[in-house]
Amino acid sequence: MDVSQYLEIFIDETKEHLQSLSDQLLILETEPENVETINEIFRAAHSLKGMAGTMGYKRMQRLTHDMENVFSEIRNGNMKVTADLVDVLFKGLDALEAYLSNIQESADEGTEDYEDIISQLNTILSIGLGEGTKEQGKAVPEAAAVAAVTAQSDSGVEKFRNLNIQSYERKAIEKAYDLGMNVFGITVYIQETCILKAARAFLVFKSLEGLGEVIKSQPDIQDIEDEKFDFDFSMVLLTKESLENIKKTISNISEIQDVYIDNLILEPSADDANETEDDNNHKQEKSGSKDTGNTKTNGASTKQSSKPVVNRSVRVDIEKLDVLMNLVSELIIAKNGLVSISSSEGNSRGESGFNEQIEYLERVTTNLHESVMKVRMVPIESVTNRFPRMIRDLSKKLDKKMELYISGEETELDRTVIDEIGDPLMHLLRNAADHGLESNKERIAAGKPEVGSIFLEAYQDGNNVVIEVRDDGGGINVEKVKRKAVEKGTLTQEQADVMSEKDAIDLLFRPSFSTADTISEVSGRGVGLDVVKTKIESLGGDIEANTKLGAGSDFIIRLPLTLAIIQALMVELGTEKYAIPLGSIQTIEDVKISEIKYVHSKEVINLRGNVIPIIRLDKVLDVESNHEEADNLTVVIVSKGDRLAGLVIDNLIGQQEIVIKSIGKYITNNKIIGGATILGDGEVALILDVNTLV
Repeated sequence: MDVSQYLEIFIDETKEHLQSLSDQLLILETEPENVETINEIFRAAHSLKGMAGTMGYKRMQRLTHDMENVFSEIRNGNMKVTADLVDVLFKGLDALEAYLSNIQESADEGTEDYEDIISQLNTILSIGLGEGTKEQGKAVPEAAAVAAVTAQSDSGVEKFRNLNIQSYERKAIEKAYDLGMNVFGITVYIQETCILKAARAFLVFKSLEGLGEVIKSQPDIQDIEDEKFDFDFSMVLLTKESLENIKKTISNISEIQDVYIDNLILEPSADDANETEDDNNHKQEKSGSKDTGNTKTNGASTKQSSKPVVNRSVRVDIEKLDVLMNLVSELIIAKNGLVSISSSEGNSRGESGFNEQIEYLERVTTNLHESVMKVRMVPIESVTNRFPRMIRDLSKKLDKKMELYISGEETELDRTVIDEIGDPLMHLLRNAADHGLESNKERIAAGKPEVGSIFLEAYQDGNNVVIEVRDDGGGINVEKVKRKAVEKGTLTQEQADVMSEKDAIDLLFRPSFSTADTISEVSGRGVGLDVVKTKIESLGGDIEANTKLGAGSDFIIRLPLTLAIIQALMVELGTEKYAIPLGSIQTIEDVKISEIKYVHSKEVINLRGNVIPIIRLDKVLDVESNHEEADNLTVVIVSKGDRLAGLVIDNLIGQQEIVIKSIGKYITNNKIIGGATILGDGEVALILDVNTLV
């Protein structure tokens, strides 16, 4: 049966089950006796096993089957949930997500068996059932077999010692010695009960690809692919890895009975080769990657490449579709009305009827637009539901006690925004965990609760969605930020002394700027907040930071509800038309030229007590303007957070609802231009990105 047609459904439902597993495991960690949670995990594992089996993903099916076995015994009261079990289950969850990622990329689950996780699950199961010592030996038969094998030195089974090394192969081995590499002879025995021995052999070669170069095999790779061999094969491997690591890698593949491996020495001078190892790492990596690619081609020649499975689906409430259908029906009625009027030109009601139909059509299209927008809207929960697991892992890694509190998950954003917002939020949460929260001892000494709190809140504010990430940590040390900026040469000491707190905090969004004293897995490389700001602004939003030393920090993200259709102010510059998003506009002012002053050689105006810089768009956009001779200037006051700027334009056209179209790579200065729109007369107007101007 061809099940490829069900692949997208499988991916969607697997994501849901994996998310359910993640949520329930987090509950299980704090409530190990929660029967409802245990049942939910069992059901999710059982469903995943059945789905994977139906689709033919045997490795995924096997792993979920072993997870299901454990929870079956827990449900029956035969064993208890332990901290070790939860850790292994999270590893299993990561493995299942890796399988899913492979399936999305190539419609294939990959070749990783995750024997270590399966072995740990079986060991925990056997210990939980009181059969620890006996069953542990059964859980890892391969490891025991390998240990027994290495104690032997029987040339009869070490068939690699009888390989006929050709002259060109001898030269390759000698060169490997010169480069300080290890040369291993390996003989692998597959269990005689194995049905697909060629597949197991392929997995052995596949697992060695990233570890070195196989320069000889007996029988050759083509014969192995065609299963023209018994249950053993031998090879010569050039590698920088240790003998133990190679042996372990091969042994971890299921249905491998024995592995015999030893150094293959052709020349006595090979003992001296290790002295040059460090000097030749780069050359070996280059050589290894090139030849590994050849091995990969031979080993996987029968495998067909598949196109990535891209999930672009949105689940829609049936009521929203009913509204959409009703509006389309009204659109057809409006069209019929216009056709009727055009066919009765002599009718005295012609003109008034035409205007009525146009107004009716406008109402219908507006409602249709709103309805389509609602269909595209997705709860932000689809992004935030993965963060509790991340905070749990960070808590263990950083050795800090912390809790994540999420509110406003039901807040909806356009699907295109949802797809892009995950990484920025992840950066901010990791920053809060690493930089924001103090260590447990520091919190106790400061009179704070030992467990730190991180808050992720989302809510709608007009045509924007606001997302806040805050913590109750130590806050941002502004003086430390200034000191780092002076050390890096970003500021002079004089500039730092007069800099305001807000401007100092904004330094954190500079590229490669970090206040971390050491670089860790979590942070310290100075890429987090820079990446966040760039991504948020590319989505038409902005970000600001507030802090109070000793009390915590608050990062506020503002995003547009949708990136498809917006309200905009249409303006003219010379002969060209531009659109300014209405959400960024504060006021429109008529300013006399005599009111323009200069501060640090830059034009400003004093508007009701606020000093606002003037930006002449004709110079920024290189457009020939026609306002030089005028006494008054039309200035559009725009904002970005609490910053204001005045954009000088020639003429106002009016407010319009515009459809945003991407301009791709046609305009290189695309930071100023946020897109384009097609006007009613067919003319193209560019949309200005106010965030880059203010």
